[in-house]
Amino acid sequence: MPIADVGLRTGGLRTDGLRADGLRADSGLRAHIGSLAERYTPEVVRDLLSRLVVGALFAILSVNLLTDFAHTHHVTGLLLLASESLVVVLTVMRRRTRIVDRSAAAAIVTMLSLVGPSLVRTSASGGLLPDAATAVVSTIGFLIIIAGKVTLGRSFGLVPANRGVVIGGVYGVVRHPIYAGYLLTHVAFACAHPTLWNVSVLVVTDTALVVRALYEERVLEADRSYQSYCQRVAWHIVPGVF
Repeated sequence: MPIADVGLRTGGLRTDGLRADGLRADSGLRAHIGSLAERYTPEVVRDLLSRLVVGALFAILSVNLLTDFAHTHHVTGLLLLASESLVVVLTVMRRRTRIVDRSAAAAIVTMLSLVGPSLVRTSASGGLLPDAATAVVSTIGFLIIIAGKVTLGRSFGLVPANRGVVIGGVYGVVRHPIYAGYLLTHVAFACAHPTLWNVSVLVVTDTALVVRALYEERVLEADRSYQSYCQRVAWHIVPGVF
């Protein structure tokens, strides 16, 4: 057999081997990409983004309110910061769910209710009430928020969804006690720092909270246990009012 022929055949075998390695590498890359696609679904990506946004908003709010506390030692803003910190903790810990309202309207009211508190600013002018009075109101709101979030646990969420029906504790008084607590802390902060900006921001925020509550109920209304719960607890947020 001619030497040249052996060399060509050997070269051909080496080329085939390289092609086989390339195919294996390509298959491995495709498998890896497929694994990433399964792991990072659009729902997971949205979930991660929402957590990042909540963390960023909390950081902005923290800088403003902690700076004010360092200069004035007023605790009303500090209590608002404490209540918002629970949002960050429970957002990280919350369980995922498949029954979610993904409508544009639900996304907008959720965004408005989340962004609002981070936009309020302390003011140098005096408040409508002494800091001690607004601190008491804010403390009551904060305690309601804690009670609601402790009862809710990992069922806490941002967008309207069914993460399980919770009926114990403060949920035996109103359907959305956490939102009731938010309203109290927001009113207290507006009285402590009554600027046109703060009042405007908080009116929009709290209106979005109310609408968000109704969207949540729309998601849950198909659940029989929630239907039974609504028959026992008639008020949405404020007992005797709404």
